[in-house]
Amino acid sequence: MWKTIILRNDTFNKLPVIRLEFPFDVELKELVKGFPESMWYAKEQVWAAPYTPTQLSALLDYFKGKQVWLDYSSLKKVEIREKYTELPMLGEELQLEIQRFKDWLRNRRYSESTIKTYSEAVALFFRFLDSKPPSSITNEDLEVFNRDYIIKRNYSVSYQSQVINGVKLYFGILEDRQLDPDIIKRPRRPKRLPEVLSKQEVKAILEALSNPKHRLILLLLYSCGLRRGEVLNLKTQDIQPDRGIIVVKKGKGNKDRIVRFPEVLHAGFNAYLKAEKPVTYLFEGQGGGQYGPRSLAEVLNKAVKRAGINKPVTPHWLRHSYATHLHEGGTDIRYIQEVLGHKSSRTTEIYTHVSNREIKEIRSPIEDMDIDL
Repeated sequence: MWKTIILRNDTFNKLPVIRLEFPFDVELKELVKGFPESMWYAKEQVWAAPYTPTQLSALLDYFKGKQVWLDYSSLKKVEIREKYTELPMLGEELQLEIQRFKDWLRNRRYSESTIKTYSEAVALFFRFLDSKPPSSITNEDLEVFNRDYIIKRNYSVSYQSQVINGVKLYFGILEDRQLDPDIIKRPRRPKRLPEVLSKQEVKAILEALSNPKHRLILLLLYSCGLRRGEVLNLKTQDIQPDRGIIVVKKGKGNKDRIVRFPEVLHAGFNAYLKAEKPVTYLFEGQGGGQYGPRSLAEVLNKAVKRAGINKPVTPHWLRHSYATHLHEGGTDIRYIQEVLGHKSSRTTEIYTHVSNREIKEIRSPIEDMDIDL
């Protein structure tokens, strides 16, 4: 059953916030509590997150696929201005610099969302410094900007990192010199373990649906460890049953990789192609074109509900479960890194913390006690 959280503007301690209002519900409270920027305000008796230009997007991403409706119809954009930081508009020369930075990013095939984030960050930095020439900007300017603009407005850790990274990239590339962000004490993001389902839970979810398309989508998410976007971007020719592989094109970081296509899926895959006859993408909507992420989420939610699992499962949970089950089965972490498409082995090693392969071998001292329980 879907639950609703109403988002409203408010101001606590002279700082703008987004209230997260919902009837008391233990499970929903724990879910809200898990959002990195949320805080419980005892005086106001409400959960809230600091208002930032990117906070609504962060909330939508966090609650995506968790059977929660975010009603933000009452939420208004807040113009955050204070007398001591009135930011002037950029002059023509610096506007050209921002355009030059955008062109450089676009030529290097950065995503449009990254281009927008980084260019806006650099423009904000220049405006804060009252259009100071880039050649005369120092580490101290960056430190003052971080302290007197970002921190004083209580912006989120993720927003702070985006801005600093954008400024750092601009100076490193177009000014050919480094501003040292190490002088800035950036708070660490909370380190959370990935959510993992048991094999029995995964089996129940995969068996909950009879629709061939819906079932194949979930099977590929789990059995191949694919990301949501990777599944939706698949084309028929990307799956090669004769070689037993799937070619994942333009995954995260715009990288291609190969994953194993389990033989047990071949018959279902061929039957699906014969029945559906997809034109361009392997999974297409009713009116043609690429199957949508919202539709995928609805398919998964339906399967989870029918399986009787009371957890806010998302498509990424199936990928996490795939990696963890591989590790528990004895697969080398380096192979898991390869099939998941991780750039660094440190990213993959997170699954060793949720795998029970070694934990099951640890004996509790109570097991050696002659005690009547």
